[in-house]
Amino acid sequence: MLAMTTLVLVHGGLWEDGMDAERFWATPGIVAGLQRRGLEVLAPNRPARAPSWAAEADHLAPTLPDRPVTLVAGSNGCSVAVRLALLRPDRIQRLLLAWPPSAGDPVVDARVRGDLVELGACSQVIDGLLVGQTLRGVTDAELATLQLPVGALPSVPENRVHQRRTVDALLRRVPHAREVPGCPEPPHPEFPSHLERFLTAVTQFAAS
Repeated sequence: MLAMTTLVLVHGGLWEDGMDAERFWATPGIVAGLQRRGLEVLAPNRPARAPSWAAEADHLAPTLPDRPVTLVAGSNGCSVAVRLALLRPDRIQRLLLAWPPSAGDPVVDARVRGDLVELGACSQVIDGLLVGQTLRGVTDAELATLQLPVGALPSVPENRVHQRRTVDALLRRVPHAREVPGCPEPPHPEFPSHLERFLTAVTQFAAS
């Protein structure tokens, strides 16, 4: 039953000061909105400045309840969520990748690299965080091994960080992937007018 469904929300951000589950999921009304729809919602904080995506997955794994959950990831949280699904396939029943950021864009990567340098990241850590094919920190071969239902929710309209091509690549490379209706990503100023549509999309995916 839908009322028994547990969602684990993995927030976005990459070493950004002040970016946590509260800012990404709670302040925009997502946590409360999903709870009103009868879903149990857990929103753990990612480690602020983890040295790798694998380290983030290791950090979040103990926060998973002892039952299958639907994992909902936003922006850079998508890399963490895929690593977590690969690490604990017994706990992840469904995986929704919302606003997946595009890997391999030289303009975006240069900007992120500069931000990480200013925050004190060493070159080895930066290279590890930026490496990727469709998603950072995950190979396309690893994506192809996912055997659970996966949703890909695009940023609408797309932007340089969250490009349409990344959703298209996920739909091609993940065996059981399907597109979920898109919207702007939180905390984008246009997100509030799309909140109910996003809540509906997540609820329907969790119930599918």
